[in-house]
Amino acid sequence: MKVALSKIAYSRSGDKGEGSNVGVVAYSPEGYEVIKSQLTTDRVKAHFKDICFGDVVRYEAPNLMALNFILHDSLGGGGSESLKTDAQGKTHGLGILYMEVEVPDDFPLTNE
Repeated sequence: MKVALSKIAYSRSGDKGEGSNVGVVAYSPEGYEVIKSQLTTDRVKAHFKDICFGDVVRYEAPNLMALNFILHDSLGGGGSESLKTDAQGKTHGLGILYMEVEVPDDFPLTNE
C-alpha cells in the first residue's frame, strides 16, 4: 500500500548556503530499508522540481537509520540574500514527508 512518508519517518531541514539540507530519519529498521530503496535522488529532485534547480545529493547514515539530501540551488541564494519566504529551507523537511512510499499491507505505521 502507499502511505505518506510521515507514517514511517520524520525529518529535519535547514540551509546550506544556496541549498537546503533535508534529513529523513526512519522510525524503525524496516522503515530505513523502505526509505533507502525508494528515496532516490531522482525521486527527491522530482518532488521538489518547483524549488530545486540544481543537483540533489544523497548521503546515507545507516547507524542513524537516516538519509540526508542536499538540494542545491533551492534557496535563491540563501539567508539574507534570498527573497524567498523560507530562505533557510525550514519547510523542506515537512515537504518531503508528503511523498508517498510503498509498504507491505502489514507494515507497522506511526499514529501521528
